[in-house]
Amino acid sequence: MNIRIVVNLLGRGALFFALAMVAPLLISFYSHEDDLYGLAVGLLVCLTTGTVLMILSRRPGGELRHREGFLFVTLAWTLAGFLGAIPFRVSGYFPSYIDALFETVSGFTTTGASVLVQVEVLPHGLLMWRSLIQWLGGMGIIVLTIAILPYLGVGGMQIFRAESPGPTMDKLKPRITETAKLLWGIYVGITFAEIVLLYVGGMEGFDACCHAFTTMATGGFSPKTASIAAYNSAYIDVVITVFMLIAGANFALHYAALNGNVSKYFKSQEFRWYIGIFVLGCLFILWSTRGSFSSIPEALRYVTFQTSSILTTTGFATYDFVKWPVAAQSMLLFLMVIGGCAGSTGGGMKVMRLGILIKYAHREILKLVHPHAVVSIKWDKIPVSAEILQAVVGFSIFYALLFILASLIMATLGLDFTSSVSSVIACMSNIGPGLASVGPAANYAHIPDVGKVLLTFCMLVGRLEIYTVLVVLSPVFWRR
Repeated sequence: MNIRIVVNLLGRGALFFALAMVAPLLISFYSHEDDLYGLAVGLLVCLTTGTVLMILSRRPGGELRHREGFLFVTLAWTLAGFLGAIPFRVSGYFPSYIDALFETVSGFTTTGASVLVQVEVLPHGLLMWRSLIQWLGGMGIIVLTIAILPYLGVGGMQIFRAESPGPTMDKLKPRITETAKLLWGIYVGITFAEIVLLYVGGMEGFDACCHAFTTMATGGFSPKTASIAAYNSAYIDVVITVFMLIAGANFALHYAALNGNVSKYFKSQEFRWYIGIFVLGCLFILWSTRGSFSSIPEALRYVTFQTSSILTTTGFATYDFVKWPVAAQSMLLFLMVIGGCAGSTGGGMKVMRLGILIKYAHREILKLVHPHAVVSIKWDKIPVSAEILQAVVGFSIFYALLFILASLIMATLGLDFTSSVSSVIACMSNIGPGLASVGPAANYAHIPDVGKVLLTFCMLVGRLEIYTVLVVLSPVFWRR
């Protein structure tokens, strides 16, 4: 294995984290708040770490193969968590490094689970850093790194395959570097559009930036403890609802639409399923919560927002849905597992996987009735290869096993059944708020450190599509 090239890329990643801390540092300096020292220490540690790793891996030779790609992706996200937590801990706003690490990994993985009881106690610099790490994690720190790989003289396909959010990833351009730059360009453009719309709607510029960053990342961190409910604005709710749905869709479709091919949305089977699930979820929850709202417009406002927030795995809240009937909460739990589309910033199993699994189950029933029939599974009118089908089934099995094991462990730590199950689903699907004691009006501060470490692992595994981390942890990966 070419360890030197992995170390070299990790060094460049650490230097990038240092660069990313400059903006929050300047905000802290301008605001004259007490987080300046913590951000300065974090920046210095990132610079030192990056420089040392670069020196240790001077002039890396060879090429980046699949094994190095998987290792780099896993280590890069882990390193991001450890380095990104430094400003939080050094500033003294988190009681332990485990808490700071939990918050940071929750940010980079766009989960949105928090241990903060009051978010407003954080200074502006840390609030910006908290939102910025979600924005960077949204499209993937690794994808951003791919844009500079030509300078290193290596290709990035192995990294992109390991990190891309979904069972398949459309190559919008022939070269992977061009694809990465293109995706980030779309990402930045849509983010800017949301900032403008939120600012026009009366949200302060700082808050608009923070919320646009975390909306497009489907992350859900907010500079307000009450999340979007703090603004009590129907306009803001509608804007964020629309942008959450945009962020949860495949970015390849946005690229096609920007090039004039809007019909691609309707031709995409996954997008049709995605919107269909959203509409059905809204209708079911509207029916389940009948009588809970004073008018139909009010019900539509809160239900559509919360359904979009959970389906896209963003995790914003305008209503404490723990107070909703059990039927509505059960639907939200189901939506947590599904998540957004492949090629989006959302987490969860992805709509495409769900669709392929349903088609696979339907085929098996047909084969029981007609044993000699040859039935192919098609997605977007294209036959699904055996390789992708095996990957989808394998992913589902690993997802279920990890969910069961982690839920059992959380239950042994003293959490009730609903909290144990929903906390694991919320972290594995990168949503943030769960149900019961980890609901939208609560937080994860009360969970023991062992539970926080386990949920941190669940966030990483969920964000990296399970396989990436499990491959690196398997003994076979390290054999020659």
